Amino acid sequence: MSAQPMPPTHMEVKNRALITASLMLATIMQVLDTTIANVALPSMKADLGASSDTINWVLTAYIVAAAIATPLSGWMSERFGRKEIFIWSIVGFVVTSMLCGIAWSLETMVAFRLLQGVFGAAIVPLSQTFLLDINPRERQGQAMAIWGAGIMVGPIIGPTLGGYLTDAFNWRWVFYINVPLGIIALVGCLASLPDMPRRIRQFDFFGFAALSIGIGALQLMLDRGGEVDWFNSAEIWIETAIAVCGFWVFAVWIAGTEHPFIDPKMFLDRNFAVGLVFIFIVGIILLASLALMPPMLSSIFGYPVVTTGLVMAPRGVGTMATMIIAGRIVRHVDPRKMVATGLVLTAISLEMMTGFDPQMDSWPIISSGLVQGFGLGLVFVPLSTVAFATLDPRYRGDGTALFSLLRNIGSSIGISVVTLLLTRNTQINHVQLAQHLSPYDPNFGQLSTIFAGLRASYGEGAAWTQMNAIVGQQAAMIGYVDDFKAMTWVTVAAIPLIFLLRRPGAPAATPVPSE
Repeated sequence: MSAQPMPPTHMEVKNRALITASLMLATIMQVLDTTIANVALPSMKADLGASSDTINWVLTAYIVAAAIATPLSGWMSERFGRKEIFIWSIVGFVVTSMLCGIAWSLETMVAFRLLQGVFGAAIVPLSQTFLLDINPRERQGQAMAIWGAGIMVGPIIGPTLGGYLTDAFNWRWVFYINVPLGIIALVGCLASLPDMPRRIRQFDFFGFAALSIGIGALQLMLDRGGEVDWFNSAEIWIETAIAVCGFWVFAVWIAGTEHPFIDPKMFLDRNFAVGLVFIFIVGIILLASLALMPPMLSSIFGYPVVTTGLVMAPRGVGTMATMIIAGRIVRHVDPRKMVATGLVLTAISLEMMTGFDPQMDSWPIISSGLVQGFGLGLVFVPLSTVAFATLDPRYRGDGTALFSLLRNIGSSIGISVVTLLLTRNTQINHVQLAQHLSPYDPNFGQLSTIFAGLRASYGEGAAWTQMNAIVGQQAAMIGYVDDFKAMTWVTVAAIPLIFLLRRPGAPAATPVPSE
């Protein structure tokens, strides 16, 4: 029996540049919405008649809906066509963005944000799948560099852009900005995206339901924990129990059913499995540090939104610069060494951030951000390349969905943990420092000069109030430093995982079942 010719590992296209540009514009549009609306919440609150607690549902609705819908993108793209799903995702995202912009109440805003999250969920994983499929193995590093730039830089510029649009126009423009971006991306995708083969695949409703319940409960727990004092609340215990049960049932189900929603065989690929762990950690480091920086720069250093964006911009510059370099050299350099170098640089940057103090100028913020950008760029490109280098192409749809899902879950967990640590450590630090605010305390001598100047200017009572504010600022700064220390250790702890990665060998065709 003669051997069957192996199918090609990628699709030949004539307009790869236009396809890449269109995919990335859509991706950046979607990724921006993960952070761009955060700074607009105070302005939304008055217009929508919401309270400080309920306005957070504008963020929660989007995060939960996107998280639940993301794993569905692989099955839908195979069943209904990847091009068709991607185009309808852009259309739905643009339309729901317009609806968010004209929302007239909190209820309508939450409903529109839910729909926006559902439509936007498929954009990031499918754009990665397209780029992997239209590029040969030797060009996939460059493709992942371009894709990673949008993924990493989007959350960095989101708060600054959102703050500018809110100040210059009003909060509704943080959603209207998606309309021109989405229309340009839609036209480009309609003109350039290739038709991809479809595969009839049974839908595992039970598996999807179990996974959705687990993801939804986990995201609600992470988002609501800070508002209800975490495990002192019955709500958090209930959501935790539901999340654990959902994930446990899902794991048991896919291991035993004939046609699972997520084929567990893909996890036998070591690079892919380790890559999921790494991208989870990258999610923690990237967005957790981003979540800490703007409030720190605003409350402690007194920076306005625009200045905050300017001093954080070098982080994005460093990320893009190293991604471009990494994309070009990943074929010639062991990607494991690049990941190791990136993690070391990231750890160094976080260690630099533990030296922040309220009296410093902006240079330590700029320099540490630049080093962190270099590190994250060196991690993301080779990691995205290695994770899919040996994965069977038939698993790419589900694989990219899981890759995006784990990054987002890591981000949610990272933000929740550092916020919790910041709040509790600040309270503890304030109590400890305030113990020395007494003329009878031997340590008060260091503060006596400051207190004397404040008393001369404001009087006895106001001087003590001012001293308490100074103590509060110092307590918060120590809390931020503690968070940076914790993230340093998380980064260092991830380095040994590099030894589990295998360097991809020469390109080899992987058989794909005929449709």
